[in-house]
Amino acid sequence: MKILVVSDSHGQYELLARLVNEQKDVSLIVFCGDGHSDIEQVKNTFPHKKIISVRGNCDWLGNDPFVTSFDADGRKILVTHGHMHGVKQEYERLRSFARSQGAHIVLFGHTHTPFLDFDGRTLMMNPGSIGYHREYGVLNIEPDKTVTAQLFPKNKYNPPILIRPEYWRTE
Repeated sequence: MKILVVSDSHGQYELLARLVNEQKDVSLIVFCGDGHSDIEQVKNTFPHKKIISVRGNCDWLGNDPFVTSFDADGRKILVTHGHMHGVKQEYERLRSFARSQGAHIVLFGHTHTPFLDFDGRTLMMNPGSIGYHREYGVLNIEPDKTVTAQLFPKNKYNPPILIRPEYWRTE
């Protein structure tokens, strides 16, 4: 399953729609908040696309939940914007929350700064800001539960992460 991860479009619907149009082979789009009207327009423009979205701190009129989770090929994925978990200060509070929910992967935004980390138990991805910096992430989860996570645009500071099933710790 290939998942497009985006966040923080902040009124840049055109950039978001262009990316969705370019990423034709994704099975799912996950939007991590701050751009409610943009993702609603994407839902209307691409009604055949499966989209999961959460509210961000700037989504005052949105009806999406602040936190949601789903299963993707045997991996539980938690989605939130991150503002309620203090991600501008540190990530451990969010990582701990994800673990308490039984999540293998947590997707979030809010900081406008891409972040990708795997500590052996929890994969964390912040795709950055599609609206301000044209940044996004892609998760690929294979049937054997191998996960590849990558941030775009690619650079030496955010190399992709490949996690084979035997690399996941359970303690």
